Amino acid sequence: MRRRDSLLVVIIAFAAALSARAPARVDVDRLMTTVRTLASPAMEGRRAGTAGGRMARQYIRDAFAEIGLEPAGGRAGPSGYEQRFSFTSTGFHAPAKKGSAPLRVDDAANIVGRIAGRDRSSRVIVVSAHYDHDGIVNGTLYPGADDNASGVAALLECARYLHAHQPRHTFLFAAFDGEELGLQGARAFVRTPPVALQSIALDINLDMVSRNDRNEIYAAGTSHYPSLKPVLEDVQRRAAVKVLFGHDRPSPGHATDDWTMESDHGVFHQAHVPFVYFGVDDHPDYHQPTDTPDKIDPAFFGRVTEMLLDAVLTFDERLR
Repeated sequence: MRRRDSLLVVIIAFAAALSARAPARVDVDRLMTTVRTLASPAMEGRRAGTAGGRMARQYIRDAFAEIGLEPAGGRAGPSGYEQRFSFTSTGFHAPAKKGSAPLRVDDAANIVGRIAGRDRSSRVIVVSAHYDHDGIVNGTLYPGADDNASGVAALLECARYLHAHQPRHTFLFAAFDGEELGLQGARAFVRTPPVALQSIALDINLDMVSRNDRNEIYAAGTSHYPSLKPVLEDVQRRAAVKVLFGHDRPSPGHATDDWTMESDHGVFHQAHVPFVYFGVDDHPDYHQPTDTPDKIDPAFFGRVTEMLLDAVLTFDERLR
């Protein structure tokens, strides 16, 4: 065979091998559809206890049912996904009118679905993301596309994959309400968990995972739980994004650099449940009306979600 013909055969074989690869595990169009839906004006910024928050709750509940997650509340039907709670908050991240009174919310709810593991281990992994945001403040909509429609969208993609590929461990997928008002959904979950708290081996929390101009995202928690770092280093080596460690210890003169209590994973940490928190650095649109879906780079968001799914699968394989 002539060299030119040999080269042609190699090229054809290589192309065939590429086309035979497994399809992408993450659907970027579906990621963006979820973000656009949750961040739409119809959802009114998804503040806990509002009509927009209830609309977001139903959207996520329907998505859990469509994926095939089991309701974690022990009840049949759509209401079985809901963990209802009430709270009073003086504010946390959410903007409020100056001098406003403490906010009472009587209609908050986490949405929690379950995938049973194939092993008999009693250890459970939680994947969490809050779905609430700041709502409408002084007539201005805060849509919360990156914070945290993005985390919910990534959570749904991970849940979809694990439902189709049964994991070793049992997983709980928790969409928390009231995070912006003091981590209230996580507090309600830890107070009355759907499984024994001591059986939860890890919380993987996703909060702001869709925007970074440097192709970077942080994995926080390894300073508190060094045993998690070798797993994350393996994920880091395979990732198409730069996975950085840090933001889990205060820096001299920069206490806010410590994200240990900055999202729902902090409540798990207080309950002595290990966590890893994935999130990007703050950007100019953080907690601003300009946190809109058009600011998200779908390619980066897709790469991050592929990495997040790899992390979920690697922890499932490595945790004992």
